[in-house]
Amino acid sequence: MRPHRLALLLLSCVLPGPGAAQAPSLTLEQVVNAGPITGSAPGALAWAPDGRTLAFTWDSTGGGRRALWVVGHDGRGRRVLLPAAGGTAREVTWTPDGRALLVLRGDALERVAAATGHVTRLAAVPRDAQALAVAPDARHASFLSAGDLWVVPLAADGAGAPRRLTTVGVPSIASVSLGTYARLDREVGEATWGSAAPPYAWAPDGRTVAVQVVDRRAVRQVAFPYPLGRDAAQEPLAAPPVNTLRRSYPGDVNEARTVALVDAATGAMTPVPFPEPTAVQLLNLAWSREGALLVDRERDDATERWVHVVAPGAAPRLAYHDRRESRIYTEHGSAWAEDGAALLLTTDRDDRYRVFRVALRDTAPVALTPAWSDVQGAAMPLPGGGVAWLSSAPVVAERHLWVRRGAGAPVQVTRRAGTHRVVLAPDGRTAASVVSDDVTPPQLLVVSLAGGAEVVVTSAGGPALAAAGLVAPRYVRFAGADAGDTLHAKVWLPAAAVARGARVPVVFGPVYSNTVRNRWGGTYGLLQQLLVQRGYAVIQVDVRGSTGYGRAFREAFLFEWGGRDLDDLAATRAWLAAQPWADTARLGIFGSSYGGLISVYAMLRRPGLFHAAVAGASAVDPRFFGSDDVAITRRPATHPAAFARGAAQYAGGLQGHLMLVHGMMDDVVPFHTVADLSEALMRAGKDFDLVVAPGATHGWTQQPHHARYLLGKLVDHFARWLPAAP
Repeated sequence: MRPHRLALLLLSCVLPGPGAAQAPSLTLEQVVNAGPITGSAPGALAWAPDGRTLAFTWDSTGGGRRALWVVGHDGRGRRVLLPAAGGTAREVTWTPDGRALLVLRGDALERVAAATGHVTRLAAVPRDAQALAVAPDARHASFLSAGDLWVVPLAADGAGAPRRLTTVGVPSIASVSLGTYARLDREVGEATWGSAAPPYAWAPDGRTVAVQVVDRRAVRQVAFPYPLGRDAAQEPLAAPPVNTLRRSYPGDVNEARTVALVDAATGAMTPVPFPEPTAVQLLNLAWSREGALLVDRERDDATERWVHVVAPGAAPRLAYHDRRESRIYTEHGSAWAEDGAALLLTTDRDDRYRVFRVALRDTAPVALTPAWSDVQGAAMPLPGGGVAWLSSAPVVAERHLWVRRGAGAPVQVTRRAGTHRVVLAPDGRTAASVVSDDVTPPQLLVVSLAGGAEVVVTSAGGPALAAAGLVAPRYVRFAGADAGDTLHAKVWLPAAAVARGARVPVVFGPVYSNTVRNRWGGTYGLLQQLLVQRGYAVIQVDVRGSTGYGRAFREAFLFEWGGRDLDDLAATRAWLAAQPWADTARLGIFGSSYGGLISVYAMLRRPGLFHAAVAGASAVDPRFFGSDDVAITRRPATHPAAFARGAAQYAGGLQGHLMLVHGMMDDVVPFHTVADLSEALMRAGKDFDLVVAPGATHGWTQQPHHARYLLGKLVDHFARWLPAAP
């Protein structure tokens, strides 16, 4: 028996039994305005250069503003360094000597003395200033604003005025700053869909900055009607304005992502030449201590990866390359080894994501992490040559910190159940982790890498958490659709109904890949709890495409969205049929984006699988997927069949009760795609519901008034078609 199987069994054993008391206490308003339950998650974690002190931001009062806190490496001496009364500290970084922190707060760059908390206003900065850093030689602070890199000269007695170092930024063509694609036309910054690559990185001598330049000026322009933008009082008959965005579709020219080196004294910019900038994304930019630059790049369709090293004054040299046509979205990562003589690459060249050491003089990769678990993100080098990483071991539903020193065996560091997000101290002795689980919001703890107990630094959740009556799910496994497949799921049960011996309706959702994780679920997590308290069982299953179960299961998702993933849902239904508490005549499903897609396709292509569905922001037409989605569709010119699988052609298959939810300002899944599907359903004579929010974007629960209305419709839909009793 593998260790993770034992851990899952133990987890299920400690959950409340069917006879546990469960009085409904959650309201939809608490789901929408969750602050009193969720509290404040610690953020902006930053270790002092000597690794002895950790700085972080946190709102301990629920007042909505974050103070700047510090705590010792052992978890002792927690104190407020910068109160929230003067505004929220949104970004924090230490000065190289460790005597002070630089803080972005409001329209100011401030220096805060680490010993006393004394605040010195250094400079006025734009309110959009972000990505704060300090040059390693301590001569400049830097930040991004309006698409450019700015520097602030630092001195012992203060600072000079901010100076625009680059002249890259070009304003957005968008008239309304709504949505994912409302971005600057050109900027020093991150790609639209982001990656682990920082927007810029200082060289160790402080003389050069490597920058990521994103140029969208050649990207297709798409007009999105903005129904709320008309001033009816002044022009009552005027047509609604149009919000034009640069938005590419699969097969289109994507944004160009390039690398350049900027002279910190003059601002002179030298491009680093790499081919195909509109088809290849940047995964990482990182300097070694010796001043060599790592550039990690991957093709947009995920099939090919290159890692180059750029030595001072030299052309890029290829250090690593691989290619596999079956890849989908990846979780690759990269870092320098502590000695600067090798790279630490997280790659899926084996069945699992593993860390490999790639020496600069011998590019044969050497595996450093086990073959039986997956690594998440980049490896973290340790002084003395060790390495740390986040792993799916020992429980595939969790993420824990592991270390390996020299030729020794891997050792698990974090023990608290849940999903850990870790920042290592520079001396490699201590880790700070923000950890959460299914019923516990994020909290901060510190732990020694040498072993010992985890020390909790911040409390979890807000004042209403204890009374919310949250129920922990049970983690289960069962046979999948294909021979040898094992599916992983988590199930929440309404204890009172099950105790009565009742068979209860079961709601799948929110459906997506990588959902079977022991972590705080935010708005959707509280919605799940609300449904449970109203008498529903709720289940989530990791459909194919999810990470943690091997390459074959993960890459089976290629071209199979709305296809073989439905087999996984059908296998889950078969497992439910054997459970004494499940009423498989009352099954519902909901999800958003890809989750909306699978909800729609389940209703249209597998009639009778579900009785009711709510599909939000449903990606129902692959011709209008995003340019990043070529990782699961490829391109129309090479794989036309993938783009002939739109949902509208299956409209005649609808049985049961479907509700479509969509924001009219959705620029990720354009509203017209669900309008086309709606027309097809009407032509097929089908009864369904279409619920629209004129001002909502792809994230249709982000604004409280949208979430209150739309989630209310979701709850009412299931109450009407899948009636339940607490």
